[in-house]
Amino acid sequence: MRDYYSPMAEFYEIVAARQVASSGPPLVAALTGVDPAAGPIVEIGAGTGRVTEVIAAAVPRARIVAAEPSALMRAVLTSRIAALPDLSPRVTVIDGAAPDLDLPDTIAAAVVFGVAGHLAPPARRALWRRLRERLAPDGVIVVELMGVRATRVIPPTLQIQERVGRQTYEWWVSGTPRGPDLMRFTTTWKVLGQGDQPVREVTDSYDWYTLDTDRLAAEAELTGRRISRLGSTILPEIAALSR
Repeated sequence: MRDYYSPMAEFYEIVAARQVASSGPPLVAALTGVDPAAGPIVEIGAGTGRVTEVIAAAVPRARIVAAEPSALMRAVLTSRIAALPDLSPRVTVIDGAAPDLDLPDTIAAAVVFGVAGHLAPPARRALWRRLRERLAPDGVIVVELMGVRATRVIPPTLQIQERVGRQTYEWWVSGTPRGPDLMRFTTTWKVLGQGDQPVREVTDSYDWYTLDTDRLAAEAELTGRRISRLGSTILPEIAALSR
């Protein structure tokens, strides 16, 4: 699987803060009632660990396996976990990518944020099958889906503008359809200095398969429910899958 995040790793924490603000509360709601004795919670695509902290707070006694394939992102993730005495005994960081990463025999829950749309349908179905086979009877799989439920043209849109020190960071996103259920997204970070003078610009593109909760549940062969309101490109749809 391609490393989608290293080219933008230096900016990821700015995005992650917004992600936790929008996706954190529905994630906590979905994890309510998860039995930590049933097995670890597996987080696939743990990024820099912001969502890992939400999982740990939502299920205080749970063990967590946090999988992240990007070495740059994993470095921040490991540093974050190691610096938190409450988390370091509970969180195991592994290098692994969906759908082929090593999984425990039984899991209490799985959290799949920012990953599903990167996977082609056969790879997604393989991931859901592997998670379903290991999921505890009362377990849940929580999936973050980008706010784009169907292909459409998205003109360059400013998603984030954040001031850090003497520089302003702008995140621009655009998208074009590449097939019935496939988008090509282009993301650009612009770093502006004093007087909004350009300092540098970093651009990358990736393909993303569009999904909504109903289609996700059908291909996972599980019951699905949407636990967040429909959002924009940066405000995702959060789905919970269970037996």
